[in-house]
Amino acid sequence: MKIIEILQQNLRSLSFEVFPPKTETAFDSVKSAVEQIAQLKPAFMSVTYGAGGGTSQYTLDIAKSIKDRHGVPTLAHLTCVSSTRETIAQKIREIKACGIKNVMALRGDIPQDLLHADRSGWDYQHAVDLINELKTADGDFCIGAACYPEVHPESANQADDIRRLKEKVDAGCDFLTTQMFFDNNLLYNFLYKIRQAGIDVPVIPGIMPITNANQVARAMQLSGSFMPQRFKSLVDKFGDDPAAMKQAGIAYATDQIIDLYANGIKNVHVYSMNKPDVAEKIQGNLSEILGK
Repeated sequence: MKIIEILQQNLRSLSFEVFPPKTETAFDSVKSAVEQIAQLKPAFMSVTYGAGGGTSQYTLDIAKSIKDRHGVPTLAHLTCVSSTRETIAQKIREIKACGIKNVMALRGDIPQDLLHADRSGWDYQHAVDLINELKTADGDFCIGAACYPEVHPESANQADDIRRLKEKVDAGCDFLTTQMFFDNNLLYNFLYKIRQAGIDVPVIPGIMPITNANQVARAMQLSGSFMPQRFKSLVDKFGDDPAAMKQAGIAYATDQIIDLYANGIKNVHVYSMNKPDVAEKIQGNLSEILGK
């Protein structure tokens, strides 16, 4: 099932993101965790692309298993940074061969050893180049793209960021998923601005449950996320107690999601970090709201 069809149902839903293993030896444990999350029957599951140096084949193996064994629609991430057109064409053929209809088109992080390289000759400069490639591919894909309520770290300002976002939508992106955020007002302000700019595709908020204090620094490094004072107070109070921090982090994420639903948002995506217990507790907290 295409994700755009799920979004068009206009029903409240919850989806989860998982990531493939970094190494072959970790494959079985990661697959077990992913399958436990799939058994929750979320609206869909997304699988990131070769996270932490893992190979892209793990992404497809995990995504295909979710789809075929559990009947959960899957969204396979695909990044294009420093790739050739031949490589991307092959990856698209592999995605199609797996029967996957949903693709998250991302530029991806520039490898450390190429940060200062001349990129002028690269086949893909931005995610919009990959979206154009997917639109012309023989796959009839539903295409997702990323957006940043707090501005992409490489953008000069939010106006420039929104202009580039509209390029992705105009190229054929079907829906958007946000980077993590911890203050819902940032999302509501962002949605107002992009609608004013003529971006009218569905936007799925991405929520990251922070279940240990070490994740805070990582979240800020990845996205430059603004941390509200009430969230900082939570970390200050419970950060040294792993069990309490986990419970508080789940409660904070749940509160964010409830507020989103209460303000008319229908679909929420949870960055579940391959943690079945976290995914299960969040879904359980929302059982009556979701009708599960």
